[in-house]
Amino acid sequence: PFESVPNFLKMPTGLSLGEGIGVARNSKGHVFIFTRSGDSRLFQFDQNGTFVREIGQRLYGFEMAHAVRVDKDDNIWTVDEGTNMVVKFSPEGRVLMTMGRRPEAVGGVEPTPVQAQAPPAEPYRFNRPADITWDPQGNIYVADGYINSRVAKYDKNGRFVKSVGTRGTEPYQLNIPHSITADAQGNIYVADRQNRRIQVFNSDLVLRAIYDNVGAPWAVCISPGPHQYLFSSNSNPDNNIAALSAVSGEIYKMELDGTVIGKFGKPGKQIVEFSTVHATACRNPVELVVVEITAWRAQKIVLKPITGKPSTGSTR
Repeated sequence: PFESVPNFLKMPTGLSLGEGIGVARNSKGHVFIFTRSGDSRLFQFDQNGTFVREIGQRLYGFEMAHAVRVDKDDNIWTVDEGTNMVVKFSPEGRVLMTMGRRPEAVGGVEPTPVQAQAPPAEPYRFNRPADITWDPQGNIYVADGYINSRVAKYDKNGRFVKSVGTRGTEPYQLNIPHSITADAQGNIYVADRQNRRIQVFNSDLVLRAIYDNVGAPWAVCISPGPHQYLFSSNSNPDNNIAALSAVSGEIYKMELDGTVIGKFGKPGKQIVEFSTVHATACRNPVELVVVEITAWRAQKIVLKPITGKPSTGSTR
């Protein structure tokens, strides 16, 4: 059982939330929302949902928001698929580092090519990147993304180490790595969205497991603490195909080995329903914040304890 806190975010007069694209929380419980409407904008709210500030207004690295994450030091990282850039901000909102390069002239987001047309990936250039995570040593992993179909690893200073992935359906291949997260041991969990599976790699990008029992993972998140949980959203696709909406819309809570503990939610745009959950913040494993691209909103979800035996999902 779960509930949604109504009117959690308190927007200033004259300012509204656009598409819910990215969400993250820092160590104080503050919420960061990366949204896109006319512009891509990054908003910060306190732990009670009160608006604090906007970060990076009209920044060169903002064009088409895709993800925001907060690292262990409370630095804020944005991933933008329109500029092909990753931007690292200090907790105070100052730019500390950029990765990737914005095309000299942006005439719109490039369409996702068929496999035979995809250009070869370059170490320091992204092509519609989707998300970012880190291992305990501070190494950076970028889900890159809609065109490159790879996970790229960099050291903490942004120097390229290696990458894995080409477009396809076999193990080690990816078809839109849409979200990425890491556990305390440095294992990397990749939401291989179009292949409807999560691929799990170690920190050297060696494949360890595939979880194919949780639908199409749009967003993955791992909670901190001594007992970590993996959350994955099987989302109603943003084209709202009726045949798919009937079998999607839920969020799964899992052990790190892929065992499904439970799931909650159903398709829809009412409170406690989910349209397209594009990102999830799970720093508190019983209090999630999710953002929805088609419902133009964020929901604060409070999970309540249940009794019963967890169900074991199929993994391979």
